[in-house]
Amino acid sequence: MDAKLLLIIIDGVPYRNFRRLFGNLEGWVDSGAARVWKHRSVLPSISAPCYASLHTGVSPAVHECTGNHAVFRLKQADLFSQVRAAGGVTGAVAHSFWSEFFNRAPFDPVRDIEYDEPQSSSINHGRFHTMEGYGLANQMTPSDADLFATLTRLCTRFDLNYGIYHSCTLDSMGHRFFHDCQEMDDACAKMDEMLAPYIIKWRAAGYEVIVTADHGQDARGHHGGRDPLQQETALYYFGQADGPDPDTVIDQLQLAPTILSRLGAPIAATMQAPVFLT
Repeated sequence: MDAKLLLIIIDGVPYRNFRRLFGNLEGWVDSGAARVWKHRSVLPSISAPCYASLHTGVSPAVHECTGNHAVFRLKQADLFSQVRAAGGVTGAVAHSFWSEFFNRAPFDPVRDIEYDEPQSSSINHGRFHTMEGYGLANQMTPSDADLFATLTRLCTRFDLNYGIYHSCTLDSMGHRFFHDCQEMDDACAKMDEMLAPYIIKWRAAGYEVIVTADHGQDARGHHGGRDPLQQETALYYFGQADGPDPDTVIDQLQLAPTILSRLGAPIAATMQAPVFLT
């Protein structure tokens, strides 16, 4: 496998916050270096079900993760396993839920917080964080600058074909401060500033890049339901593929088959949503 793609998931960013506060991403859209669409999550628009659907291409009713307290090793074929079946190398810098869904469960922090398993049929190189002790008074989130560097290190060291990045910083900030406030404006701007230099590095290294979120958040810092602020986020694409009209809404179930198609890996029979990049 020669193709390479990174999926950057910034947890809990509503569409309007991406479009008004991420100046570097929007600048690349203006220059033609990136394209952006609205991206609608599955229901419930809760983190763990969205993670599972993003990578299996099936709804929570099928994979049966219905909330953040229903985390287990998923049975369905997923992005990691399909890339591995095609001979690609996979990596993840993410919350520990990703390791439980796609590698093994329950998560053992001593065993699973960092691993390099070249023969794995799923995630070869994992660097995970748990956010143990998380609450409104203490976010327990690692610095995104450190996590972006960690993913870049994995790409450089192991020549990943497919890698994901995931952090909960903005989701946690949204739950604490809600979204129409100075604190959230500043947090989004800082995230955009930290991310931008790494997009330049990843593109120079030959990676296509998708930046999106798992779901949005409403004005009270809530998500889980059908409200557009809760369910809708943005999706930015850096690459050479043709995409749909700018007003197209991307269904979350489309990401798994689309990414596999970009990598030249087989699309699992369970992934029925149409590919949106060709």
